[in-house]
Amino acid sequence: MAEYVLAVLREQIATGVLAPGQHLREMELAASLDVSRGPVREALAFLESEGQVEIRRHRGAFVSVLTQVDVEEVHTFRAAIESLAAERASTRMTPAHFAELDRVLDAMKETSGSVAPQEAVRLDLAFHDVLYDAADHQRLSRAWVSIRSQVFFFLHTRNVNFPDFPTVGYPEHYELRMALAQGDPLLARAAAEDHLSGAYTRLRQLELPTESDRPE
Repeated sequence: MAEYVLAVLREQIATGVLAPGQHLREMELAASLDVSRGPVREALAFLESEGQVEIRRHRGAFVSVLTQVDVEEVHTFRAAIESLAAERASTRMTPAHFAELDRVLDAMKETSGSVAPQEAVRLDLAFHDVLYDAADHQRLSRAWVSIRSQVFFFLHTRNVNFPDFPTVGYPEHYELRMALAQGDPLLARAAAEDHLSGAYTRLRQLELPTESDRPE
C-alpha cells in the first residue's frame, strides 16, 4: 500500500498536481487515496529521502521547491564526481560490468513512448550505478549515494516535462558505454561530461524559482 501511495504522490509532485511548497497533510492524503495514515507516513518519509518532500519539525511535510540553485549545485557536483568515476571506470570495467550495462541498454531500447517517468529514471540510474561500481572508489561511491535521491527527483521532473526518454535515453547512454569501452580515461571523462549536459540543459529551460523565492 505504501508503494501505491508513493507512486501516486511522486507523480502528483512531478506533474504539479501537488505544488512546490504545498503542505501535505497526512489525514487529507489518506482520505483522498482511501488508505490509512500509515502508508502515507511511510511514503512521505521515502519522498523526503529522495529530496521531493521536506518534513519540518512541528509543521509537517511540504513539497520541496526545486530552485535554480538546486539544479546548478547538484549538476556541478554530479559532473565533478561522475567525470572522475568515468575516468577510473574506463580502465577497470569487467565483462560483468559491460554485461550489466548492455542489459540496461536493451531495456532502454525497448521502451515505448508510454514509458512511465519513474521507470525511465530507474533505468537511467541503474546504468550509472554500474559506472560507479566499476570505478572502484569507496568515497566516490558514497558521494554518489549521497545525491542519488536528489538526482532521481531531478530526472523525474525532467522526464515529466520533457518526455523524450524513449528517443534520447538509449543513444545517449550507448555513446557513454562505447566511450568507456575504449579504455581511454580522458575520452571517458569527456563523454561523461557531455552526457550530463543534456538533462541539465533541459532542466534549465524550466521556469524554476531562485533561492530567494523559496517559500518559508
